Amino acid sequence: MSRRSTSETDIPMLSRDMSRGSPSETESSLLRSKSRRSNSETEASLLSNMRSPETEKPVSPVPSLSRNTSSRRSSTPIIYSQSTGLKKPPPIEKKLECTLEELFEGCVKKIKINRDVITNTGMIVQQEEVLKIQVKPGWKKGTKVTFEGKGDEKPLYLPADIIFSIDEKRHPLFTRDGDDLEIGVEVPLLSALTGCTISVPLFRGDKMTLSFDDIIYPGYEKVIKGQGMPNPKDPEKRGDLRIKFLIQFPKELSDEKRAQARRILQDCT
Repeated sequence: MSRRSTSETDIPMLSRDMSRGSPSETESSLLRSKSRRSNSETEASLLSNMRSPETEKPVSPVPSLSRNTSSRRSSTPIIYSQSTGLKKPPPIEKKLECTLEELFEGCVKKIKINRDVITNTGMIVQQEEVLKIQVKPGWKKGTKVTFEGKGDEKPLYLPADIIFSIDEKRHPLFTRDGDDLEIGVEVPLLSALTGCTISVPLFRGDKMTLSFDDIIYPGYEKVIKGQGMPNPKDPEKRGDLRIKFLIQFPKELSDEKRAQARRILQDCT
């Protein structure tokens, strides 16, 4: 009886141990399943983290900002103004020769020019034009007259200006110095030493007779008031006529004449 009881008591103990062992196995299986789930969730989160940058790249705002910046730089107003602005070339300078008589009296000069002109249809044709310049009495060499926009017409360019600069033709008798006129008169040495009477031409064709009692020496000058060029600002006023004397020396002298000239001139200072 004691053995049975012992055996009966042992069996329950074993059953309890078995019952206790079975929950431990269940718990371990549950833990394993949980660890698997956590691992799978971790892998899924890692995969989602690895995939998220790739999916965010197309919607990143950075490329759109760089595109906007480049588009703004490509359409700057400086390039636009340079492509559409009209430039003006430098002026065309020409000389306009005038005689001293034309500058003294005044005149109208007509200059014929040929220039390129753009028609309404966009064609470039040659056009002849006559420019008129009213030369005023007293104008000097270097006086400039400007005709705006009378140069050739070109696409994207304004026509250039034409500038005429007055140039004086050489006169056979008179030269000009400002508003004054100068003329050279030849005088023999004897007349220069002993006095003389000479006829001096004036600019308008008249002549003036002048008498000299003084010695005419090299550099001697006679001034006749009011016989020069007119003043361009006040034509009623005129400059002076300056007479410069060119003393004619003899080219040859005999020994006797040299001795006489020496005796006469040796006491002169």
